[in-house]
Amino acid sequence: MRTVLAPLVVTVTLLVSAHASAATAVRPGLWEVRTTSDLLRLIPAIPQDTMQSLMNMARQHGIDMPQIQNGAAISRACISPAMAERQALPILYQHQAGCSTSNATRDGNQYRVEFACSSARVKGNGTAQGTFSNPENFSGQTAFNGNVQGTPVNERADISGRWLEADCGTVRPVQ
Repeated sequence: MRTVLAPLVVTVTLLVSAHASAATAVRPGLWEVRTTSDLLRLIPAIPQDTMQSLMNMARQHGIDMPQIQNGAAISRACISPAMAERQALPILYQHQAGCSTSNATRDGNQYRVEFACSSARVKGNGTAQGTFSNPENFSGQTAFNGNVQGTPVNERADISGRWLEADCGTVRPVQ
């Protein structure tokens, strides 16, 4: 079951980070998004060949797996100045995962968004909510309830994001 759930956690992480960024004015540039969960803490127990198969499968679907380290998935996203100005943040991987968002709300620096996944492999609903402490940092939580490849899933994760620098380097804005 761990091998089935790992791609879900990664997908939800990237999906939520995009909408968390949309909650307030954000600083353009390179961002790091870190997700921690009980499931991610189990990743080191997955055999290397199985993990490599998961990464290959994700790449086939156009998804780059984030770095997973010490129970956290770490990804990077580039927010261009134009995107930050119009608050058009990257969608990242939600469409490839078969997920869509709805009921995105914000109240000051707090955000909440609902998402639904309806692909052949991932079906279910979730929420993300959190707070921007300033234009360079946010933190929050996600929850997902559904099925991944027919396996029931009820997963929660903590998400945090921080601005790294103005230059995105080789990380390209995703829209």
